[in-house]
Amino acid sequence: MNAEPSPLSAATADSFYLDLGDGRFASTPATAGPWSAKTQHGGPPSALMGRAMERHAPRPGMRIARVTVELLRPVPVADLRIDVRTVRSGGRTEILEGEMTSGGDLVLVARAWRLVASPPETPSLCPGPTAPARPGPQPPHTMAGAHLDGYVSAMEWRFEPGKGFDSLGPGTAWVRQRVGLVGGEQDTPLTRALTVADSSWAVAFELDHHAGLVINTDITLALHRDPVGEWLCLRSDTAASPAGSGLALGQLDDAAGDCGRVLQTLLVTERATGR
Repeated sequence: MNAEPSPLSAATADSFYLDLGDGRFASTPATAGPWSAKTQHGGPPSALMGRAMERHAPRPGMRIARVTVELLRPVPVADLRIDVRTVRSGGRTEILEGEMTSGGDLVLVARAWRLVASPPETPSLCPGPTAPARPGPQPPHTMAGAHLDGYVSAMEWRFEPGKGFDSLGPGTAWVRQRVGLVGGEQDTPLTRALTVADSSWAVAFELDHHAGLVINTDITLALHRDPVGEWLCLRSDTAASPAGSGLALGQLDDAAGDCGRVLQTLLVTERATGR
């Protein structure tokens, strides 16, 4: 399997991935995360897994309500393969499991609950306060010490006035994709939400990720309804404790209001030092 990234540049790529067929995908440089040009941000591979789960034995009247992605190791900007199976299927619920590999190495696993859609008479319950209005266009946002020519620039970010990635959280940001997930395809509400979800803890930066190592090990996205439109709002904050770990919790809104939550476990530790 080819382990080299797509020859496209992040500036010219019009998608995060190219479909190679048979569950294989070429990663474009637009997938590169803020920590390295060679490893991906967690959003695009999470969304690619969500796409595969949606397409796996779909059933009318059912929707994916929750996806948990386990980031086993950094996902390289390289060719990927995805396999999905049904763990259990019932009349109203089923659970799916997926694996992502690169060069034969397992890099990501995920599980999702697919549920029968709730009936029309279900009340609309939105416990959180409404999201602030989306700000107008803003100059490109920067992030200290980060690789910006990848996922960060492939998304459009609109923070609260005067805020950005280098502001201490809690944070609020409206965000949308500038490029599609897979070349030549329309994105879905689930994939758009998963593309954004891994950014929750970055919007909520409250721990010093420069002095120490702070990184999420997983992403859980729970949607009580499918998001509408291309713009999504993340309102996120962070909890942490000595002799514990970190926890980033985000509320996800669209133009119509509250649609879900994002939960991420954060590894908080000292950076390794060389001799």
